[in-house]
Parts: sequence; structure tokens; C-alpha cells
Amino acid sequence: MYAVIKGDIVSSRKLINQQVWLDPLKAYLNTLGSSPSKWEIMWGDFFQIELDDPKDALNVALKIKALIKGITPANSGQAKSPLDVRMAIGIGEKTYLGDAISENNGPAYIYAGEKFDRLKKEQITIGLKSNWGEFDQEMNLYLSLLEVVFERWSTSSAELFWEVLKNPAFTQSEIGERLGIKQSGVSGRWNRAHIDKLLAVERQFTEKINSLLS
Repeated sequence: MYAVIKGDIVSSRKLINQQVWLDPLKAYLNTLGSSPSKWEIMWGDFFQIELDDPKDALNVALKIKALIKGITPANSGQAKSPLDVRMAIGIGEKTYLGDAISENNGPAYIYAGEKFDRLKKEQITIGLKSNWGEFDQEMNLYLSLLEVVFERWSTSSAELFWEVLKNPAFTQSEIGERLGIKQSGVSGRWNRAHIDKLLAVERQFTEKINSLLS
């Protein structure tokens, strides 16, 4: 059983310097495995990722969301990123292994592609599809409700969530040290970014996957 994430960077053409988002995204994707066997960036702003453990899929998608939403052009002074990212998660088997991830095939890839094609129509930026209908319905409901959170995120909210996901055992004080702010500042950002709600959805996803695969 695998998870496949298909995604694209929204409004990337608004930036003159594409390396602003490309370099940090590549750096993160390299922590997941090598390219082109485990991930590829294609057609300028489209990417695809294969994960061996499906329960990691939402964590990875949320990290990418936080990474991209935390990016602004240098010296822009913008409180919100001009960028966003759409991602579809497909969970299933892999029936064909090619030399690159773009050549692979199977239900996980098909599900991710089908869901990706519906993201705009459904007005969501993260969605999933698997062979578990009730699981899909529940998780897609949660993810659709999180769109309000994502839309309101400032770059500082996204940066905070990125640090929380990277360092799940850190206290707010330790996260504050990494961000160069006091614990009280972290607490305020934490509430504005709705970190607890985001983490609750991620935990629910992981627990459901573990139950379905056990």
C-alpha cells in the first residue's frame, strides 16, 4: 500500500524568481527520497511524490502547505504569501514500477490523479481518494473545513506550523527560540493559526489509516 501526492504551485507566475519556492521545496522533497524514483517536479510547477507509508501522507501535504504559504519575495513586506499549493492524495497499490515516478502506475496513482482533477471544482486545496469510501468522506470533510484556516494564514502562521510539524516534541518556548520570538508570541500565533485543529485532523488521519491497515 502506497500514498501518492500530486500537486501544483498556485500563482507561481506572479514571482519573477521561481527559485524562491523551488529551492526550499526541492530541499524538503530530498528528505523524502531521491528524484526521480520518489519525487519529481515537472512542467514548471507540478510535482508528484510517492510515499511507502500511507499514514505519512497528510503530514507531508501539510508540511508542503506550510512551506509554500510561508514564502514571500525578498523585501516585499507582504503579510501573506502570493503563493498557494493544491495537492491530491491517492492511497492504494502500485502495480507498475518504472524508471521514474512519472512512469509508475496503479490505484494510488489513479486515485491521486482523479482527485487532483476535481480540486478546483470542489474549491479545496487538499483532498484525498482511496478505496475506503467512508474514510474519504470523513477526511475530505475535515480538509474542506480547514480551507478557511489556510485562506487566513499569514506567512508567520505558516512558518509556525512548519516548525511545529518538523519538531513535534518541541515546547512553545523551544519553537520560539527557533523563530526568534518569545513564548507569549508563539502562543498568540498558535491560536491565530489554529494549530490545535490542524494537529487534531492530522492525528485523526493517522489513526484511521492505522486502523484500516491493521
